[in-house]
Amino acid sequence: MDRNEQDFLVQKIRTQYTEKEHTELDELKKLDSKVKKPAIVFGYVFGIIAALIMGSGMSLVMTDVGSWIGIENGLVPGIVIGCVGLIMAIVNYPIYKKILCSRRKQYAEEIITLSDKLMA
Repeated sequence: MDRNEQDFLVQKIRTQYTEKEHTELDELKKLDSKVKKPAIVFGYVFGIIAALIMGSGMSLVMTDVGSWIGIENGLVPGIVIGCVGLIMAIVNYPIYKKILCSRRKQYAEEIITLSDKLMA
């Protein structure tokens, strides 16, 4: 290992143990995350629930799971449940965008002020 590689490695390890200085850029990143995180979490959770509901409906239609739970003909309930899940999956993105847009409006002034300060 040559001297440059050794110095780089030493510096890398050293930075892990030094206290970081909190900067305005860190504050800007934190605000950006505060805007996006609720919309992202909603999108994933709602999308997963929609997919599970749609999959449940498909299972009722395509397999004999309905007979195991006491439904003689699973076709109609399966189609209805599958359509509910499909509609939920379709509206997921517009709801996500609406949440994101409202949060952007809520924090826009603060983020623009801080970013102008950083760019000056």
